[in-house]
Amino acid sequence: MAGLRLGPLLRYVDWGSGTSATVWVETDRACAVEVRCPDGAGGTAPTFRIAGHHYALVVVTGLTPGSTTTYQVVLDGEPVWPPADSTRPASTLTTPSVPATGAVVAFGSCRWAAPAVSSSDPLGADVLDTLSARLAADPEAERPDVLLLLGDQVYADETSAGTRAWIARHRRAAGTGSTAPPDQVADYEEYTHLYDESWGDPGLRWLLSTVPSCMIFDDHDVIDDWNTSAAWVAEMRATSWWHERIIGGLMSYWVYQHLGNLSPAELAEDEVYAAVLAADDGTEVLRAYAERAESDPTSVRWSYRRDFGRTRLLMVDTRAARVLEERGRAMLDAEEAAWLAARAFDGLDGVDHLLVGSSLPWLLPPMVHFAEGWHAALCRGERGPRWARLGEWLRRRADLEHWPAFPSSFARLTETIAEVGRAGSAPATVCVLSGDVHHAYVAEPVWPEGRRPRSRVFQLTCSPLHNSVPATMRAGFLLGWSRPAKAFGHLLARHGRVVRPVVRWERTGGPWFGNQVMTLTLRGRSARLRLEQASAGGTRGRTPGRRGTDRSGARLVRVLDRALTDGS
Repeated sequence: MAGLRLGPLLRYVDWGSGTSATVWVETDRACAVEVRCPDGAGGTAPTFRIAGHHYALVVVTGLTPGSTTTYQVVLDGEPVWPPADSTRPASTLTTPSVPATGAVVAFGSCRWAAPAVSSSDPLGADVLDTLSARLAADPEAERPDVLLLLGDQVYADETSAGTRAWIARHRRAAGTGSTAPPDQVADYEEYTHLYDESWGDPGLRWLLSTVPSCMIFDDHDVIDDWNTSAAWVAEMRATSWWHERIIGGLMSYWVYQHLGNLSPAELAEDEVYAAVLAADDGTEVLRAYAERAESDPTSVRWSYRRDFGRTRLLMVDTRAARVLEERGRAMLDAEEAAWLAARAFDGLDGVDHLLVGSSLPWLLPPMVHFAEGWHAALCRGERGPRWARLGEWLRRRADLEHWPAFPSSFARLTETIAEVGRAGSAPATVCVLSGDVHHAYVAEPVWPEGRRPRSRVFQLTCSPLHNSVPATMRAGFLLGWSRPAKAFGHLLARHGRVVRPVVRWERTGGPWFGNQVMTLTLRGRSARLRLEQASAGGTRGRTPGRRGTDRSGARLVRVLDRALTDGS
Protein backbone atom coordinates (compact mmCIF):
# COMPACT_ATOMS: atom_id res chain seq x y z
CA MET A 1 0.00 0.00 0.00
CA ALA A 2 1.28 3.50 -0.86
CA GLY A 3 2.22 5.73 2.02
CA LEU A 4 2.73 9.45 2.58
CA ARG A 5 6.38 10.37 2.99
CA LEU A 6 5.99 14.16 3.32
CA GLY A 7 3.10 16.57 3.31
CA PRO A 8 0.43 17.42 2.69
CA LEU A 9 1.46 21.03 2.14
CA LEU A 10 -1.33 23.46 1.34
CA ARG A 11 0.34 25.85 -1.10
CA TYR A 12 -1.68 28.02 -3.50
CA VAL A 13 -5.19 29.24 -2.65
CA ASP A 14 -7.01 31.14 -5.39
CA TRP A 15 -8.02 34.62 -4.18
CA GLY A 16 -9.61 35.51 -7.50
CA SER A 17 -12.48 33.02 -7.38
CA GLY A 18 -12.07 31.46 -3.95
CA THR A 19 -12.84 28.04 -5.44
CA SER A 20 -9.48 26.28 -5.93
CA ALA A 21 -6.22 25.42 -4.17
CA THR A 22 -3.16 23.20 -4.62
CA VAL A 23 -1.87 20.53 -2.23
CA TRP A 24 1.66 19.08 -2.53
CA VAL A 25 2.69 15.61 -1.31
CA GLU A 26 5.59 13.19 -1.51
CA THR A 27 4.67 9.50 -1.46
CA ASP A 28 6.78 6.38 -1.01
CA ARG A 29 5.79 4.87 -4.37
CA ALA A 30 3.92 5.65 -7.57
CA CYS A 31 0.20 6.03 -6.97
CA ALA A 32 -2.91 8.10 -7.61
CA VAL A 33 -3.29 10.96 -5.13
CA GLU A 34 -6.69 12.35 -4.19
CA VAL A 35 -7.57 15.29 -1.97
CA ARG A 36 -11.11 14.71 -0.74
CA CYS A 37 -13.37 17.22 1.05
CA PRO A 38 -16.66 16.27 2.76
CA ASP A 39 -18.67 18.77 0.67
CA GLY A 40 -17.64 17.10 -2.61
CA ALA A 41 -14.77 19.44 -3.49
CA GLY A 42 -11.47 17.80 -4.30
CA GLY A 43 -9.00 16.79 -6.96
CA THR A 44 -6.79 13.96 -8.13
CA ALA A 45 -3.34 13.66 -9.73
CA PRO A 46 -0.92 10.87 -10.53
CA THR A 47 2.52 11.04 -8.98
CA PHE A 48 5.56 12.03 -11.02
CA ARG A 49 9.02 10.58 -10.44
CA ILE A 50 12.30 12.40 -9.80
CA ALA A 51 15.47 10.46 -8.87
CA GLY A 52 13.51 7.58 -7.38
CA HIS A 53 11.12 9.80 -5.41
CA HIS A 54 7.42 10.27 -6.09
CA TYR A 55 5.49 13.54 -5.85
CA ALA A 56 2.15 15.04 -6.74
CA LEU A 57 0.67 18.52 -6.83
CA VAL A 58 -3.10 18.17 -6.66
CA VAL A 59 -5.35 20.96 -7.91
CA VAL A 60 -8.42 21.05 -5.66
CA THR A 61 -11.56 22.52 -7.25
CA GLY A 62 -15.17 23.05 -6.23
CA LEU A 63 -14.38 24.95 -3.02
CA THR A 64 -16.84 27.52 -1.69
CA PRO A 65 -15.59 31.13 -1.37
CA GLY A 66 -15.34 32.36 2.21
CA SER A 67 -15.45 28.88 3.73
CA THR A 68 -13.32 26.42 5.68
CA THR A 69 -13.49 22.70 5.01
CA THR A 70 -11.53 19.73 6.30
CA TYR A 71 -9.81 17.44 3.84
CA GLN A 72 -8.29 13.99 3.54
CA VAL A 73 -5.40 12.75 1.43
CA VAL A 74 -6.18 9.42 -0.23
CA LEU A 75 -3.58 7.25 -2.01
CA ASP A 76 -4.87 4.59 -4.40
CA GLY A 77 -8.23 4.75 -2.63
CA GLU A 78 -6.82 4.44 0.91
CA PRO A 79 -7.01 7.43 3.30
CA VAL A 80 -3.57 8.27 4.71
CA TRP A 81 -4.10 11.80 6.10
CA PRO A 82 -4.94 12.77 8.78
CA PRO A 83 -3.02 9.97 10.51
CA ALA A 84 -5.22 7.65 12.53
CA ASP A 85 -3.28 8.46 15.72
CA SER A 86 -3.21 12.25 15.23
CA THR A 87 -3.89 14.42 18.29
CA ARG A 88 -4.20 17.57 16.19
CA PRO A 89 -7.33 18.89 14.49
CA ALA A 90 -8.07 17.83 10.94
CA SER A 91 -6.25 19.80 8.25
CA THR A 92 -8.39 22.42 6.57
CA LEU A 93 -8.70 24.40 3.34
CA THR A 94 -9.83 28.00 3.91
CA THR A 95 -10.86 30.16 0.98
CA PRO A 96 -11.29 33.94 1.02
CA SER A 97 -14.53 35.75 0.46
CA VAL A 98 -14.75 37.28 -3.00
CA PRO A 99 -14.04 40.13 -3.13
CA ALA A 100 -11.68 39.80 -0.18
CA THR A 101 -11.68 42.60 2.38
CA GLY A 102 -8.18 42.02 3.70
CA ALA A 103 -5.36 39.56 4.33
CA VAL A 104 -3.29 38.32 7.25
CA VAL A 105 0.31 37.69 6.15
CA ALA A 106 2.87 36.07 8.46
CA PHE A 107 6.53 35.97 7.45
CA GLY A 108 10.07 35.14 8.52
CA SER A 109 13.15 33.23 7.47
CA CYS A 110 16.03 31.05 8.62
CA ARG A 111 14.71 27.83 10.15
CA TRP A 112 17.34 25.33 11.21
CA ALA A 113 15.24 22.24 11.53
CA ALA A 114 17.29 19.65 13.39
CA PRO A 115 15.31 18.27 16.35
CA ALA A 116 16.61 18.92 19.82
CA VAL A 117 18.42 15.96 21.37
CA SER A 118 16.77 16.68 24.71
CA SER A 119 13.78 18.56 26.05
CA SER A 120 15.91 21.71 26.05
CA ASP A 121 16.52 23.10 22.58
CA PRO A 122 19.87 24.96 22.54
CA LEU A 123 18.50 27.26 19.82
CA GLY A 124 15.38 28.11 21.79
CA ALA A 125 11.81 27.23 20.92
CA ASP A 126 10.95 26.94 17.22
CA VAL A 127 8.51 29.76 16.50
CA LEU A 128 6.63 27.81 13.79
CA ASP A 129 6.16 24.81 16.07
CA THR A 130 4.88 27.20 18.72
CA LEU A 131 2.51 28.89 16.27
CA SER A 132 1.29 25.45 15.21
CA ALA A 133 0.55 24.52 18.82
CA ARG A 134 -1.42 27.73 19.39
CA LEU A 135 -3.55 27.24 16.27
CA ALA A 136 -4.16 23.59 17.09
CA ALA A 137 -5.23 24.44 20.62
CA ASP A 138 -7.50 27.37 19.82
CA PRO A 139 -9.74 27.17 16.74
CA GLU A 140 -10.69 30.83 17.32
CA ALA A 141 -7.09 32.10 17.23
CA GLU A 142 -6.25 34.35 14.29
CA ARG A 143 -4.85 32.15 11.54
CA PRO A 144 -2.61 33.64 8.86
CA ASP A 145 -4.06 33.64 5.37
CA VAL A 146 -0.57 32.90 4.09
CA LEU A 147 2.86 32.15 5.51
CA LEU A 148 5.79 33.66 3.61
CA LEU A 149 9.04 31.74 4.09
CA LEU A 150 11.76 34.12 2.95
CA GLY A 151 14.75 31.83 2.63
CA ASP A 152 16.90 29.24 4.34
CA GLN A 153 14.08 26.72 4.55
CA VAL A 154 16.84 24.09 4.73
CA TYR A 155 20.52 24.38 5.60
CA ALA A 156 22.54 22.45 3.04
CA ASP A 157 25.84 23.60 4.53
CA GLU A 158 25.08 23.46 8.27
CA THR A 159 23.77 19.97 8.92
CA SER A 160 22.79 18.29 12.17
CA ALA A 161 24.71 15.42 13.75
CA GLY A 162 21.96 13.03 12.65
CA THR A 163 22.14 14.25 9.06
CA ARG A 164 25.95 14.00 9.01
CA ALA A 165 25.70 10.38 10.14
CA TRP A 166 23.05 9.70 7.49
CA ILE A 167 25.25 11.31 4.79
CA ALA A 168 28.18 9.09 5.76
CA ARG A 169 26.02 5.95 5.57
CA HIS A 170 24.47 7.06 2.28
CA ARG A 171 27.82 7.73 0.62
CA ARG A 172 29.28 4.42 1.80
CA ALA A 173 26.25 2.52 0.52
CA ALA A 174 26.22 4.39 -2.80
CA GLY A 175 29.95 3.88 -3.27
CA THR A 176 30.25 7.23 -5.04
CA GLY A 177 33.54 8.25 -3.48
CA SER A 178 32.15 11.78 -3.19
CA THR A 179 34.69 14.48 -2.45
CA ALA A 180 32.00 16.84 -1.15
CA PRO A 181 32.47 18.10 2.42
CA PRO A 182 31.25 15.40 4.82
CA ASP A 183 29.12 17.86 6.79
CA GLN A 184 27.29 19.25 3.73
CA VAL A 185 24.85 17.74 1.26
CA ALA A 186 26.23 16.73 -2.14
CA ASP A 187 23.36 15.80 -4.44
CA TYR A 188 19.61 15.53 -4.94
CA GLU A 189 19.20 12.46 -2.72
CA GLU A 190 20.94 14.16 0.18
CA TYR A 191 18.74 17.24 -0.30
CA THR A 192 15.66 15.05 0.06
CA HIS A 193 16.90 14.06 3.51
CA LEU A 194 17.03 17.73 4.54
CA TYR A 195 13.38 18.14 3.60
CA ASP A 196 12.53 14.92 5.45
CA GLU A 197 14.18 16.33 8.55
CA SER A 198 12.54 19.75 8.26
CA TRP A 199 9.05 19.03 6.97
CA GLY A 200 8.66 15.76 8.86
CA ASP A 201 8.53 17.72 12.12
CA PRO A 202 4.98 17.03 13.40
CA GLY A 203 4.21 20.61 14.42
CA LEU A 204 5.44 22.14 11.18
CA ARG A 205 3.82 19.38 9.14
CA TRP A 206 0.38 20.14 10.53
CA LEU A 207 0.90 23.91 10.22
CA LEU A 208 1.86 23.66 6.53
CA SER A 209 -1.06 21.35 5.88
CA THR A 210 -3.55 24.00 6.93
CA VAL A 211 -1.90 27.42 6.31
CA PRO A 212 -1.01 28.23 2.67
CA SER A 213 2.64 29.05 2.07
CA CYS A 214 4.83 30.98 -0.39
CA MET A 215 8.58 30.32 -0.47
CA ILE A 216 11.80 31.64 -1.96
CA PHE A 217 15.37 30.44 -1.48
CA ASP A 218 18.31 32.23 0.11
CA ASP A 219 21.94 31.17 0.30
CA HIS A 220 21.82 28.34 2.86
CA ASP A 221 19.24 26.51 0.74
CA VAL A 222 22.31 25.92 -1.46
CA ILE A 223 25.44 27.16 0.37
CA ASP A 224 26.50 30.14 2.47
CA ASP A 225 27.16 33.26 0.34
CA TRP A 226 25.82 31.58 -2.79
CA ASN A 227 26.67 33.78 -5.82
CA THR A 228 28.42 36.41 -3.75
CA SER A 229 30.88 37.27 -6.57
CA ALA A 230 32.26 36.12 -9.91
CA ALA A 231 35.50 35.07 -8.19
CA TRP A 232 33.51 32.97 -5.71
CA VAL A 233 31.61 31.22 -8.52
CA ALA A 234 34.84 30.47 -10.40
CA GLU A 235 36.39 28.93 -7.29
CA MET A 236 33.33 26.79 -6.61
CA ARG A 237 33.12 25.58 -10.21
CA ALA A 238 36.76 24.51 -10.02
CA THR A 239 35.97 21.99 -7.27
CA SER A 240 35.08 18.38 -8.07
CA TRP A 241 31.82 18.43 -6.10
CA TRP A 242 30.15 21.80 -6.71
CA HIS A 243 28.39 20.99 -9.98
CA GLU A 244 26.40 18.09 -8.52
CA ARG A 245 25.66 20.17 -5.43
CA ILE A 246 24.18 23.14 -7.31
CA ILE A 247 22.23 20.94 -9.76
CA GLY A 248 20.78 18.92 -6.87
CA GLY A 249 19.95 22.14 -5.04
CA LEU A 250 18.08 23.67 -7.98
CA MET A 251 16.27 20.43 -8.80
CA SER A 252 15.12 19.96 -5.22
CA TYR A 253 14.08 23.61 -4.91
CA TRP A 254 11.92 23.24 -8.03
CA VAL A 255 10.21 20.14 -6.63
CA TYR A 256 9.84 21.00 -2.96
CA GLN A 257 9.37 24.78 -3.02
CA HIS A 258 8.95 26.39 -6.45
CA LEU A 259 6.10 24.28 -7.89
CA GLY A 260 3.79 25.14 -5.03
CA ASN A 261 4.33 28.87 -5.58
CA LEU A 262 2.57 28.65 -8.95
CA SER A 263 -1.14 28.99 -9.66
CA PRO A 264 -3.01 26.23 -11.52
CA ALA A 265 -3.02 28.47 -14.62
CA GLU A 266 0.75 28.94 -14.40
CA LEU A 267 1.24 25.21 -13.88
CA ALA A 268 -0.85 24.49 -16.98
CA GLU A 269 1.46 26.73 -19.06
CA ASP A 270 4.74 25.49 -17.56
CA GLU A 271 6.60 23.47 -20.19
CA VAL A 272 9.00 21.85 -17.74
CA TYR A 273 6.17 20.70 -15.48
CA ALA A 274 4.29 19.31 -18.47
CA ALA A 275 7.38 17.42 -19.65
CA VAL A 276 8.01 16.00 -16.16
CA LEU A 277 4.39 14.83 -15.91
CA ALA A 278 4.55 13.25 -19.38
CA ALA A 279 7.74 11.29 -18.68
CA ASP A 280 7.84 7.90 -16.97
CA ASP A 281 10.79 9.34 -15.08
CA GLY A 282 11.21 13.11 -15.09
CA THR A 283 14.74 13.15 -13.67
CA GLU A 284 16.57 13.98 -16.88
CA VAL A 285 14.00 16.60 -17.89
CA LEU A 286 14.41 18.40 -14.57
CA ARG A 287 18.17 17.94 -14.55
CA ALA A 288 18.44 19.60 -17.97
CA TYR A 289 16.37 22.51 -16.64
CA ALA A 290 18.64 22.87 -13.62
CA GLU A 291 21.73 22.72 -15.85
CA ARG A 292 20.31 25.54 -17.95
CA ALA A 293 19.45 27.58 -14.86
CA GLU A 294 23.00 27.20 -13.56
CA SER A 295 24.75 28.05 -16.83
CA ASP A 296 22.37 30.85 -17.90
CA PRO A 297 20.40 32.34 -15.00
CA THR A 298 18.52 34.66 -17.38
CA SER A 299 16.80 31.61 -18.92
CA VAL A 300 14.86 30.85 -15.73
CA ARG A 301 12.64 32.98 -13.50
CA TRP A 302 12.19 31.99 -9.86
CA SER A 303 10.48 35.27 -8.90
CA TYR A 304 6.68 35.30 -8.89
CA ARG A 305 3.60 37.38 -8.19
CA ARG A 306 0.68 36.55 -5.91
CA ASP A 307 -2.41 38.68 -5.29
CA PHE A 308 -4.37 38.29 -2.04
CA GLY A 309 -7.40 40.39 -2.84
CA ARG A 310 -6.11 43.96 -2.92
CA THR A 311 -2.75 42.97 -1.42
CA ARG A 312 -0.02 42.16 -3.94
CA LEU A 313 3.10 40.13 -3.23
CA LEU A 314 6.10 40.27 -5.55
CA MET A 315 8.51 37.57 -4.36
CA VAL A 316 11.95 38.38 -5.73
CA ASP A 317 14.86 36.06 -6.45
CA THR A 318 17.88 37.83 -4.94
CA ARG A 319 20.29 34.89 -5.41
CA ALA A 320 20.16 33.19 -8.80
CA ALA A 321 19.30 36.31 -10.83
CA ARG A 322 22.49 38.18 -9.94
CA VAL A 323 24.93 39.74 -12.41
CA LEU A 324 28.41 39.29 -10.93
CA GLU A 325 30.83 41.05 -13.30
CA GLU A 326 32.44 43.64 -11.03
CA ARG A 327 31.76 46.71 -13.16
CA GLY A 328 28.22 45.63 -13.94
CA ARG A 329 27.14 44.01 -10.67
CA ALA A 330 23.39 43.78 -10.14
CA MET A 331 21.20 42.00 -7.63
CA LEU A 332 18.70 41.45 -10.46
CA ASP A 333 19.57 41.18 -14.13
CA ALA A 334 17.97 43.74 -16.45
CA GLU A 335 15.04 41.52 -17.40
CA GLU A 336 14.34 40.60 -13.79
CA ALA A 337 14.42 44.23 -12.68
CA ALA A 338 12.05 45.16 -15.52
CA TRP A 339 9.74 42.29 -14.47
CA LEU A 340 9.62 43.63 -10.91
CA ALA A 341 8.79 47.18 -12.01
CA ALA A 342 6.14 46.05 -14.51
CA ARG A 343 4.39 43.82 -11.98
CA ALA A 344 4.50 46.58 -9.35
CA PHE A 345 2.60 49.00 -11.64
CA ASP A 346 0.25 46.49 -13.28
CA GLY A 347 -3.32 47.33 -12.24
CA LEU A 348 -2.04 49.50 -9.40
CA ASP A 349 -5.45 51.07 -8.84
CA GLY A 350 -6.58 47.68 -7.52
CA VAL A 351 -3.78 47.41 -4.94
CA ASP A 352 -4.06 48.70 -1.38
CA HIS A 353 -0.78 47.17 -0.17
CA LEU A 354 2.31 46.19 -2.15
CA LEU A 355 4.60 43.63 -0.53
CA VAL A 356 8.06 43.02 -1.99
CA GLY A 357 9.44 39.75 -0.69
CA SER A 358 13.25 39.92 -0.67
CA SER A 359 15.23 37.40 1.35
CA LEU A 360 17.87 40.12 1.84
CA PRO A 361 16.94 43.46 3.45
CA TRP A 362 16.82 46.56 1.28
CA LEU A 363 17.46 48.99 4.16
CA LEU A 364 20.21 47.93 6.57
CA PRO A 365 21.83 49.77 9.48
CA PRO A 366 23.59 52.78 7.89
CA MET A 367 27.07 51.63 8.89
CA VAL A 368 26.47 48.26 7.23
CA HIS A 369 24.98 49.93 4.16
CA PHE A 370 27.98 52.20 3.62
CA ALA A 371 30.46 49.41 4.40
CA GLU A 372 28.88 47.26 1.70
CA GLY A 373 28.93 50.11 -0.81
CA TRP A 374 32.57 50.83 0.11
CA HIS A 375 33.71 47.25 -0.39
CA ALA A 376 31.79 47.04 -3.70
CA ALA A 377 33.72 50.10 -4.88
CA LEU A 378 37.01 48.54 -3.80
CA CYS A 379 36.19 45.29 -5.61
CA ARG A 380 35.52 47.08 -8.87
CA GLY A 381 38.90 48.81 -8.64
CA GLU A 382 38.13 52.32 -7.41
CA ARG A 383 41.27 52.24 -5.24
CA GLY A 384 43.45 49.93 -7.30
CA PRO A 385 44.16 46.17 -7.44
CA ARG A 386 45.52 45.81 -3.91
CA TRP A 387 42.36 47.29 -2.42
CA ALA A 388 40.31 45.14 -4.81
CA ARG A 389 41.88 41.97 -3.39
CA LEU A 390 41.17 43.19 0.14
CA GLY A 391 37.57 43.94 -0.88
CA GLU A 392 36.99 40.39 -2.16
CA TRP A 393 38.52 38.89 1.00
CA LEU A 394 36.35 41.10 3.20
CA ARG A 395 33.21 40.47 1.13
CA ARG A 396 33.32 36.75 1.91
CA ARG A 397 34.28 36.94 5.55
CA ALA A 398 31.78 39.62 6.52
CA ASP A 399 28.86 38.55 4.27
CA LEU A 400 28.84 41.93 2.50
CA GLU A 401 26.40 40.99 -0.24
CA HIS A 402 23.06 42.66 0.43
CA TRP A 403 21.32 45.28 -1.73
CA PRO A 404 23.86 48.07 -0.99
CA ALA A 405 26.65 45.78 -2.24
CA PHE A 406 24.92 46.13 -5.63
CA PRO A 407 24.61 49.95 -5.75
CA SER A 408 22.81 50.21 -9.09
CA SER A 409 20.24 47.64 -7.98
CA PHE A 410 19.71 49.41 -4.67
CA ALA A 411 19.11 52.67 -6.53
CA ARG A 412 16.74 51.06 -9.02
CA LEU A 413 14.69 49.30 -6.33
CA THR A 414 14.52 52.56 -4.37
CA GLU A 415 13.31 54.44 -7.43
CA THR A 416 10.73 51.76 -8.29
CA ILE A 417 9.34 51.95 -4.74
CA ALA A 418 9.27 55.75 -4.88
CA GLU A 419 7.50 55.80 -8.26
CA VAL A 420 4.88 53.34 -7.08
CA GLY A 421 4.39 55.40 -3.92
CA ARG A 422 3.99 58.64 -5.90
CA ALA A 423 1.53 57.23 -8.44
CA GLY A 424 -1.94 58.72 -8.55
CA SER A 425 -3.37 55.37 -7.48
CA ALA A 426 -0.59 54.67 -4.98
CA PRO A 427 -1.15 51.87 -2.45
CA ALA A 428 -1.48 52.75 1.21
CA THR A 429 1.74 50.91 2.02
CA VAL A 430 4.77 49.53 0.23
CA CYS A 431 6.54 47.03 2.49
CA VAL A 432 9.80 45.24 1.75
CA LEU A 433 9.66 41.96 3.70
CA SER A 434 13.02 40.38 4.47
CA GLY A 435 14.91 38.00 6.72
CA ASP A 436 18.51 36.68 6.64
CA VAL A 437 20.13 38.85 9.33
CA HIS A 438 18.95 36.89 12.41
CA HIS A 439 17.11 39.72 14.11
CA ALA A 440 14.03 41.85 13.53
CA TYR A 441 13.58 45.56 13.00
CA VAL A 442 11.44 48.19 11.31
CA ALA A 443 13.04 50.92 9.18
CA GLU A 444 11.44 53.81 7.30
CA PRO A 445 12.99 55.88 4.51
CA VAL A 446 13.06 59.66 4.74
CA TRP A 447 12.65 61.17 1.28
CA PRO A 448 14.02 64.50 -0.02
CA GLU A 449 11.67 67.47 0.01
CA GLY A 450 9.20 67.28 -2.84
CA ARG A 451 9.86 63.56 -3.54
CA ARG A 452 7.99 62.01 -0.62
CA PRO A 453 5.67 59.19 -1.76
CA ARG A 454 2.00 59.17 -0.89
CA SER A 455 2.41 55.57 0.28
CA ARG A 456 3.91 54.73 3.67
CA VAL A 457 7.10 52.76 2.96
CA PHE A 458 8.63 50.24 5.37
CA GLN A 459 11.49 47.79 5.56
CA LEU A 460 10.17 44.95 7.73
CA THR A 461 12.85 42.44 8.62
CA CYS A 462 12.23 39.26 10.62
CA SER A 463 14.50 36.31 11.34
CA PRO A 464 15.25 33.74 12.53
CA LEU A 465 12.32 31.37 12.82
CA HIS A 466 14.62 28.91 14.57
CA ASN A 467 18.35 29.58 14.75
CA SER A 468 21.08 31.10 16.86
CA VAL A 469 22.06 34.75 17.07
CA PRO A 470 25.83 35.05 17.65
CA ALA A 471 26.91 37.67 20.16
CA THR A 472 29.04 39.42 17.53
CA MET A 473 25.98 39.75 15.29
CA ARG A 474 23.96 41.26 18.12
CA ALA A 475 26.70 43.75 18.88
CA GLY A 476 27.27 44.62 15.23
CA PHE A 477 23.65 45.34 14.44
CA LEU A 478 23.08 47.24 17.67
CA LEU A 479 26.13 49.37 16.91
CA GLY A 480 25.27 49.73 13.22
CA TRP A 481 22.36 52.10 13.88
CA SER A 482 24.32 54.41 16.20
CA ARG A 483 25.49 57.90 15.27
CA PRO A 484 29.21 57.08 15.63
CA ALA A 485 28.77 54.02 13.41
CA LYS A 486 26.90 56.08 10.83
CA ALA A 487 29.72 58.63 10.84
CA PHE A 488 32.27 55.85 10.34
CA GLY A 489 30.16 54.54 7.46
CA HIS A 490 30.29 57.96 5.82
CA LEU A 491 34.10 57.90 6.07
CA LEU A 492 34.20 54.51 4.34
CA ALA A 493 31.87 55.81 1.64
CA ARG A 494 34.13 58.80 1.06
CA HIS A 495 37.20 56.54 0.79
CA GLY A 496 35.44 54.34 -1.75
CA ARG A 497 34.01 57.30 -3.67
CA VAL A 498 30.56 55.90 -3.05
CA VAL A 499 27.60 57.94 -4.27
CA ARG A 500 25.21 58.77 -1.43
CA PRO A 501 21.76 57.14 -1.76
CA VAL A 502 18.85 59.38 -2.69
CA VAL A 503 17.13 58.60 0.61
CA ARG A 504 18.14 58.28 4.20
CA TRP A 505 16.30 56.05 6.66
CA GLU A 506 15.69 55.60 10.34
CA ARG A 507 15.08 52.58 12.51
CA THR A 508 11.60 52.95 14.00
CA GLY A 509 11.40 49.58 15.74
CA GLY A 510 13.84 47.09 17.20
CA PRO A 511 16.25 45.51 16.98
CA TRP A 512 14.72 42.39 18.51
CA PHE A 513 16.64 39.13 18.91
CA GLY A 514 15.16 35.66 19.27
CA ASN A 515 13.12 33.10 17.35
CA GLN A 516 10.30 35.24 15.96
CA VAL A 517 7.63 35.79 13.34
CA MET A 518 6.06 39.01 12.02
CA THR A 519 2.42 39.28 10.98
CA LEU A 520 0.81 41.97 8.85
CA THR A 521 -2.93 42.40 9.25
CA LEU A 522 -4.22 44.29 6.20
CA ARG A 523 -7.82 45.49 6.15
CA GLY A 524 -8.83 47.86 3.40
CA ARG A 525 -6.12 50.53 3.40
CA SER A 526 -5.17 49.98 7.03
CA ALA A 527 -2.13 47.97 8.06
CA ARG A 528 -1.08 46.67 11.45
CA LEU A 529 2.19 44.93 12.33
CA ARG A 530 2.71 42.37 15.07
CA LEU A 531 5.95 40.69 16.16
CA GLU A 532 5.84 37.56 18.30
CA GLN A 533 8.67 35.59 19.82
CA ALA A 534 8.76 31.99 20.99
CA SER A 535 9.28 31.94 24.73
CA ALA A 536 10.34 28.73 26.47
CA GLY A 537 8.15 29.43 29.50
CA GLY A 538 5.67 26.94 30.90
CA THR A 539 5.90 23.38 32.11
CA ARG A 540 7.95 20.78 30.30
CA GLY A 541 6.18 17.75 28.95
CA ARG A 542 2.77 19.24 28.22
CA THR A 543 0.87 17.58 25.44
CA PRO A 544 0.86 19.40 22.08
CA GLY A 545 -1.68 22.18 21.85
CA ARG A 546 -2.48 22.54 25.51
CA ARG A 547 -2.86 26.23 26.38
CA GLY A 548 -1.29 27.04 23.02
CA THR A 549 2.10 25.60 23.94
CA ASP A 550 4.28 23.13 22.08
CA ARG A 551 5.69 20.01 23.72
CA SER A 552 8.40 22.02 25.50
CA GLY A 553 5.84 24.39 27.02
CA ALA A 554 6.88 27.23 24.70
CA ARG A 555 4.40 29.97 23.89
CA LEU A 556 4.24 33.03 21.65
CA VAL A 557 4.88 36.36 23.35
CA ARG A 558 3.84 39.58 21.63
CA VAL A 559 6.65 42.15 21.67
CA LEU A 560 5.25 44.60 19.11
CA ASP A 561 1.75 45.57 18.04
CA ARG A 562 1.73 48.71 15.95
CA ALA A 563 -0.46 50.45 13.38
CA LEU A 564 1.45 51.25 10.19
CA THR A 565 -1.27 53.45 8.70
CA ASP A 566 -4.25 55.47 9.84
CA GLY A 567 -6.44 53.57 7.35
CA SER A 568 -7.20 56.60 5.19
